[in-house]
Amino acid sequence: MPKLTEYITYADAQREFSSARMWELFDGDRDSLNIAQECVDRHAEPGRVALRVAHADGSDETITFSDLSIWSARFAHWLDAKGVQPGDRVAIMLEPSLPFYAALFGAMKRGAVAVPLFTLFGPDGVKLRTRDCSPTLLLTTQEKAGLLGDLQGPRVFAADTALMTRLQAFPTHYEPNTGANDMAIFQYTSGTTRELPDAIKHTHRAVVVVMNAALYGTGLRPGDKYFCPSSPAWGHGLWHGTLAPLALGIETGAYSGKFDAERLLKALQDYGTNNLSAAATHYRMMRNTGRLAEYRIALNKMSFTGEPIDPETAADVQKAFGIKLCSMYGTTEVGVVLANYPGAPDFTVRDGALGKPVPGVTVEVQRPDGSRCDAGELGEIKVLRHNTWFPTKDRGRVDADGYFFHAGRADDVIISAGWTMSAVEIENAMLTHPAVKEVAVIGAADPVRGLVVKAFVVPQPGHPTTRRTVTSIQDLVRSRLSQHEYPRIVVFVPDLPRTPAGKINRKALRDQEAAAR
Repeated sequence: MPKLTEYITYADAQREFSSARMWELFDGDRDSLNIAQECVDRHAEPGRVALRVAHADGSDETITFSDLSIWSARFAHWLDAKGVQPGDRVAIMLEPSLPFYAALFGAMKRGAVAVPLFTLFGPDGVKLRTRDCSPTLLLTTQEKAGLLGDLQGPRVFAADTALMTRLQAFPTHYEPNTGANDMAIFQYTSGTTRELPDAIKHTHRAVVVVMNAALYGTGLRPGDKYFCPSSPAWGHGLWHGTLAPLALGIETGAYSGKFDAERLLKALQDYGTNNLSAAATHYRMMRNTGRLAEYRIALNKMSFTGEPIDPETAADVQKAFGIKLCSMYGTTEVGVVLANYPGAPDFTVRDGALGKPVPGVTVEVQRPDGSRCDAGELGEIKVLRHNTWFPTKDRGRVDADGYFFHAGRADDVIISAGWTMSAVEIENAMLTHPAVKEVAVIGAADPVRGLVVKAFVVPQPGHPTTRRTVTSIQDLVRSRLSQHEYPRIVVFVPDLPRTPAGKINRKALRDQEAAAR
């Protein structure tokens, strides 16, 4: 019987999918499974490329599956020599590079728990997370190691040339000994460095579960040349950008260092990428270069996740690359639950839609009392897990054809004088104005209306920030939405606060607004 990777249509996905058939994609089973074995060792043929890393300085790094197998084995033996036991946590605070991947897969080979940490965290952000997960050691750059010298708990090592030289003394093979239910990765969700987000604890079995998103969210199939520029410190960059493609033996691209949209465009051209999955912010930044058409990029699958994308960016990206941009929606806790099935010839991608449920997942939009909303009715998106409805805290609706649409976070809904308004819809309307480069909308306290819409606008270079511009923006939103649905307050700012994952942080703006009252 063909494997799931051999089917490409939406109809096949609904008919052929089963949890048991996802296991057929792997060598291991429920008794014996290791992510490093599945993603690295079983594909370690001479010369077979696993990763191409686009460094921000313009250099490129090519890493084969054999490289990963050898260096991760050496790292596992080194951990053993350092007294790291199965189940111990190993924190890894490195940009994508051979040392990062050697540490990531080497920790899991050893049976330890890998804990990727965002490289832009300062000492306070690192301390919060290491206090929470209590790693035995932390691997980072020489510069960061110096800044974290007073870190209590883990031993801090620099992944420098000296360490890589020492690793060469260790054997080039390591036999993993883990089961599907053994812990493999602790993943922190994005948040501010002052607030500790929950760590999601993944077992080795998670590499099987993520195949649902790989097949139907990013459309991964053997033979793809894939690229995901998201940081592997976050779920998208780690699970969808690294582990899923490598588990299928697919060559994948990664981005290392400070993000630059033109550097990404050049890498997509040079690497021959045909399948791109990125954050909405990446696509907006690529569009803002104004140079999409100058690069020879031949994509046949393109997806995004992380936050909604404005219609203008989606349209420009589609025009430049010749294919529809497909949303992939989920949370770190529940994984991907809605997708647009990139590459499926019988699936129509509907503009603005999150897509339809992936196989094996039940999703509904519900009222506050838990009843299912009618078509077109706004409610909260919920996912059925273990016979219980899990709240995503996102609002949305379903149309008559079963497509789901996002209507913002539950706390991004603004109720003004009895009118319910969506921050996302107002932002999307404002982004069509030529003076608006970026925008974030929140509700500001008002003695008469309770709340009014307040917009923080990053202006396009060269555009005036006058009262006339404000009025022009307000009139545009009125004309596109409704007479009451517009920003009564518009503030021009040089930039917007963001979470470490790059999403606009409306909560920081709400907190700032509350503190100013």
